[in-house]
Amino acid sequence: MSVSAIPAERDGRSIAGLLATPVFLLLACAALLVYLRGRDLDEIERRAVGGHVIRQRFVEHIELVAVSTVLVLAIAIPLGVLLTRPRLRRLAAPFLALANAGQAVPSIGVLVLLAVTVGIGFRPAVVALVLVSALPVLRNTMVGLQGVDHSLIEAGRGIGLSKAGVLFRVELPLAVPVIFASVRVAVILNVGSATLAAFTNAGGLGDLINTGIALNRTPVLLTGSVLTAVLAMAADWLVGLAEHFLRPRGV
Repeated sequence: MSVSAIPAERDGRSIAGLLATPVFLLLACAALLVYLRGRDLDEIERRAVGGHVIRQRFVEHIELVAVSTVLVLAIAIPLGVLLTRPRLRRLAAPFLALANAGQAVPSIGVLVLLAVTVGIGFRPAVVALVLVSALPVLRNTMVGLQGVDHSLIEAGRGIGLSKAGVLFRVELPLAVPVIFASVRVAVILNVGSATLAAFTNAGGLGDLINTGIALNRTPVLLTGSVLTAVLAMAADWLVGLAEHFLRPRGV
């Protein structure tokens, strides 16, 4: 095999890998649809898994995950960058301890605590999801930046880059794989934890799961569970796609 054929082969495998997940997710959704149409659903089940109800719950779940994930990225990544700067490194341990304490509390506990102190609805649920998933992104941002070879930083400074230039052109690009690994974890945590938001009247696919459990309706429970798993895998695939295009070549 020639050297020029190796990148082409790798690109082919990469494209095949990127296409495998959406194809699998489409098949899973199709299988769920066939299952529901093949069941003799009663009136309660038909109402619970009606098309408009599923769309509404699915959109609510996506909104919870999207807003909480954007807030996590907007808070944890800049904070992680700041805590790796020489003047603020002494504050890294307290912030990590606080983040660890926040993640040690079960998601349902955070949701209930916020429901009692702040109220119920969308905003308290988003705050709870941020508290639950911020730690991996904060920690991996710090670890990724601290793991950059110091000689590369010095080389960047040697060619005349400013501190900001070194950060954005050397440190952050090299830390991208580590940071994105934590983003994938945070997104999946948010998708799973968002099902608990139904307990605080924030909607989402958790409503279907709770209804299925409370009323002993397996089709409703299975619909909520499968769609949650599909959403988690789709979100993970999208983050992986972003990482594929943002990762510096050769890293």
